[in-house]
Amino acid sequence: MNFRFGRQLACLLFASLLASCATSGGPIGEDPSIAVADLTVLPAPSGRELTPANAIELVRPLDVLEVSVFGVEELSREEVRVGLGGYFDYPLIGAVQANGRSLAEIGHEMEVRFSDSYVRNPDIQVNFVSREGQVFTIGGEVRMPGQYPIIQPTSLLEAVALGQGRSDYAQLREVMIFREVDGQRYIGIYDVSAIQRGNYADPQIYAHDVIMVGESPSTRQLANLARIVPLVTNPLILLERVVRR
Repeated sequence: MNFRFGRQLACLLFASLLASCATSGGPIGEDPSIAVADLTVLPAPSGRELTPANAIELVRPLDVLEVSVFGVEELSREEVRVGLGGYFDYPLIGAVQANGRSLAEIGHEMEVRFSDSYVRNPDIQVNFVSREGQVFTIGGEVRMPGQYPIIQPTSLLEAVALGQGRSDYAQLREVMIFREVDGQRYIGIYDVSAIQRGNYADPQIYAHDVIMVGESPSTRQLANLARIVPLVTNPLILLERVVRR
């Protein structure tokens, strides 16, 4: 994710901060490619029309799984890597198809296959250990900036907590999520205190999201815009229309 969006807005917002807020869905300043989106929810990435929990649970090639066979510890494995073809090999039962399946589906198939010949009434649980490329980035006013894996459904508040956000939540009134959806870049600007009060939903974080907490040189003008547009009842969603060539 690059922050060209933030740099463009830094130049544009001086001239027309108030005007941009007055017209929902209209351009910010002079640039027709940048607009306040007529949305109250940051769109999910492409292919994530299912609930976030279902979308995140689907196994992909190169994911690493933990398999626990309760009562038969010698058959448990702490790290099982899914191959590029979407399969992994497991002792006694051979190849297990994993790509595009949920953890529960994989565990059930393994129980059936083990019960046919090797283990009576097996109880198998499959969990993620790590996920290839399934990370988000957090920076800004947090104690531990960096990339974090998405192993289970993760909300914005949980992501900020992972980054050790400051306890004085006055520092968390402008938290921004940068996301690309179908070739378009969106920025959601959130007030963490409003989310904590239940004024609006805690948004889901997806792989490749970039979260900026508080001000930074590239987002200072976005923070100024957030102060003009109260984020008490809804977040502010911005859109940069990107033309793919």
